Amino acid sequence: MAGIAALGIGISKSGLPGLSLLHVVLFAQLFPGTTSTGVVLPMLIVGDVGAVLLFRRSADWKQVWRTLPPALVGVVLGWWLLKTTAETPFAGTGFSPIVGGIILTLAMLQLFRDWKPEAFSSVPHTMSFAWGMGLLAGVTTMVANAAGPVMVLYFLAVSLPKETLVGTSAWFFLLINLMKVPFGAQLGLIHRDSLAFNALLVPVIVGGLFLGKALIRRIPQRGFNTLILTLAILAALRLLGVFRWP
Repeated sequence: MAGIAALGIGISKSGLPGLSLLHVVLFAQLFPGTTSTGVVLPMLIVGDVGAVLLFRRSADWKQVWRTLPPALVGVVLGWWLLKTTAETPFAGTGFSPIVGGIILTLAMLQLFRDWKPEAFSSVPHTMSFAWGMGLLAGVTTMVANAAGPVMVLYFLAVSLPKETLVGTSAWFFLLINLMKVPFGAQLGLIHRDSLAFNALLVPVIVGGLFLGKALIRRIPQRGFNTLILTLAILAALRLLGVFRWP
């Protein structure tokens, strides 16, 4: 299960960002509660570094700088939420239904925009929308490692081409995940044993990176957008508990 999840990290980082559902679910099964957050984070960083190397010329830095500052604020807020709810029913997966509801709402809005392109046409390009999505991504990545679908929906909303979307996502998450490391360490989620476990799976992540890059080259833009949106909806439904696979 860990190997499949690590392969999913590589593929999601370099080809199909919405596939983050796979590793989130599998590692949550292997490491219940907030433990999975600390176990997964270093592997996500490995995937981010690899994706940056593969798509370093494809990033839209305007979108990175618009969303990164509020995302950092969201990381601090998410850290505070984890710290203050450690002994409450929200500890572990308590935030998942909330995150799932938010992602599903965003996905429905994107579907509506695809049906009615003129609806809210200017909203995704406003600074307030960028800050709102960045803040949301920061909180969700800290409490549930579930910011992937949030940012993918934002990048779809601003109409980034597929390779630009992957490159922009790679840089954004590399920076935000590096910022999360001190907070995860402070919460005791990252330690020597978890890092040793991470090291075993690095070759699998690298293999997934190259597989993801091969996939993205073969998927047309329209099919890519549809697949990304479908994966985001599945992630939302899983977080809401509509299905329990695996």
